[in-house]
Amino acid sequence: MNDEVQKSGLHIALVEPEIPPNTGNIARTCAATFTPLHLVGKLGFRTDEKAVRRAGLDYWQEVEIHYHLDIEELYRSLPQSRFLYFSTKGERPYTDFRYEVNDCLVFGRETRGLPEELLRTNWDRCLTIPMLNGRIRSLNLATSVGIALYEAMRRLK
Repeated sequence: MNDEVQKSGLHIALVEPEIPPNTGNIARTCAATFTPLHLVGKLGFRTDEKAVRRAGLDYWQEVEIHYHLDIEELYRSLPQSRFLYFSTKGERPYTDFRYEVNDCLVFGRETRGLPEELLRTNWDRCLTIPMLNGRIRSLNLATSVGIALYEAMRRLK
């Protein structure tokens, strides 16, 4: 990667993502914004070269991807980062937060989100993307990452 490009200054972490197309779309967004992508825990799919090629992810080599066995390993790998946890259970809107360079935006599984204990322990840094229609359970993971990442980038400028 060329050091002269403008990087987002942020990190995206997906904790145990389950749906390959979501992670693929998030990886594309990370590639487009020069944002490192951190995949944490057990993935619901393969990311070896053969699987990536078969899926047609021709941009995969453009993404700075890091794999972590668990959330503690993620924390150790980013000692200068502040971790922000996105959840439908959060009360603080993502638009009411002051983002900083090196923030890591953390998202959970598509079917269950982030663990309750992790959210409770870090409640002051739990953010939500409000939805006007209360009958809708949640937004798509890739959509949520795109919304949050671009807002954080806008705020850092």
